[in-house]
Amino acid sequence: MEREFALRSPISRRRFFGTAGVTTLALASPPAFADATAQTSSLPTVNVRLTVNARQLALDLDPRTTLLDALREHLGLTGTKKGCDQGQCGACTVIVNGQRINSCLTLAVMHAGDEITTIEGLVEDGDLHPMQAAFVRHDGLQCGYCTPGQICSAVALLAEHKAGWPSHVTADVATRPALTDAEIAERMSGNICRCSAYPNIVAAIRDVNEGGRA
Repeated sequence: MEREFALRSPISRRRFFGTAGVTTLALASPPAFADATAQTSSLPTVNVRLTVNARQLALDLDPRTTLLDALREHLGLTGTKKGCDQGQCGACTVIVNGQRINSCLTLAVMHAGDEITTIEGLVEDGDLHPMQAAFVRHDGLQCGYCTPGQICSAVALLAEHKAGWPSHVTADVATRPALTDAEIAERMSGNICRCSAYPNIVAAIRDVNEGGRA
């Protein structure tokens, strides 16, 4: 069989296996550009001045650092949680200039000079914010992982409603909508609670809204 193969093909059996060995070695080796990638993996840091919870702070950051990582890894404000890291769960919600954002989807360098409020910043003189107290009162949490983002989102939600902003379920956009359960659910839809404490979360938000304590 070997002699018959040699007659039919100009490539010998020894040459074939030798070539195959070289090819396998080449495939197993790291790509030639790996070293170049490693050399460019770190960029020069930039000085970023942030206003977080009414404090003026200066940080030297890789310009690719997200606001979420700046808060957690550089400032130790771990109340803001990293969930999906893709802007889908809402666990990283913070309030920037009065509006809620997903801090995992924005870079820290983009918020120099902005007023950033995290869950820690809602506490005043050691007292819970009314929304924090309402979440406790209505048992609006179970595992608690999503709760900081839920509360920050809820605080901003009431400000948006007070300003007259409509939602997708608002029937008459020409008037200030009533804050019904459907309105609250729609406006909080960007914050996922995997424990499904939604009814209690809605009750907490209605409590604060109706009591005028936020």
